[in-house]
Amino acid sequence: MGLRVLIAEDEVNIVESLDFILRREGYDVDSVGDGEAALAAMRHSNPPNALILDVMLPQRNGFEVLKALKGDARLAHIPVLILTAKAQAHDREQATAMGADAYITKPFSNRELLEVVGRLVGR
Repeated sequence: MGLRVLIAEDEVNIVESLDFILRREGYDVDSVGDGEAALAAMRHSNPPNALILDVMLPQRNGFEVLKALKGDARLAHIPVLILTAKAQAHDREQATAMGADAYITKPFSNRELLEVVGRLVGR
């Protein structure tokens, strides 16, 4: 079984793009479209090796998901990459302060995304 990445993103085109890019590099990929589903998937008995998390999600936003994950001792070690259109410095600072391991703004470079994900999962 390969390294698994969960994508929490509500824009179908972005999910499809990320799925293609990551699978091409040998990752197993799952995706969810809202914050509640992201938390449920992370709390599964076999959580992913990394989470790519959008900030602007329905149900619970990415900051709420991040806070819940980093507050859960079983999941706090799983790296989280924030991938968002929110490019303001205070958004990046908030994510970092809450425990995000990386922050990339949309539109994103495929190469940068793969480099960051690879670093987060120890590839």
